[in-house]
Amino acid sequence: MRFASQLPLRDGDDALEVNWCELTTTRDDGKVVYHNAFATHHPITAANVAEIVRAGRARWKVENENNNTLKTKGYHLTHNFGHGKQHLSALLATLNLLAFLFHTLLELLDSSYQRIRQFLPRKRFFNDLRALTCYLCFDSWQALMAFMIRGLELDAPDTR
Repeated sequence: MRFASQLPLRDGDDALEVNWCELTTTRDDGKVVYHNAFATHHPITAANVAEIVRAGRARWKVENENNNTLKTKGYHLTHNFGHGKQHLSALLATLNLLAFLFHTLLELLDSSYQRIRQFLPRKRFFNDLRALTCYLCFDSWQALMAFMIRGLELDAPDTR
């Protein structure tokens, strides 16, 4: 691990100065298996550099997993929505992020959703949801989930 304090983030006299650390992990044979550098406004010392690297790696992991989901799991975030007359692309990207937020909350909080998603892959689930709501009207989200559980012949989730 290497670290330094107050390095310019870019070339130029007006560049923001940051504290920087770098981690390189190698195998016994010398092959690099991981390399990354992190910039922060927090002071870096020998006593806290390992903690800063752990936090940086955790943040990188979360960002990569979220971005990967938004790009590859049906949210089409890399799709160019066009620029519209004013703010269309920003609006559509925001709606995508809101959908991802709601799906994440459902995965954490809705036992019926969790039970169905254990059985159906994401793409199939959303295709089924789209087809059902195209042809049938449900009184509530719970009614839709109950219909799907019955149709898939799944055991009802334990709601205790």
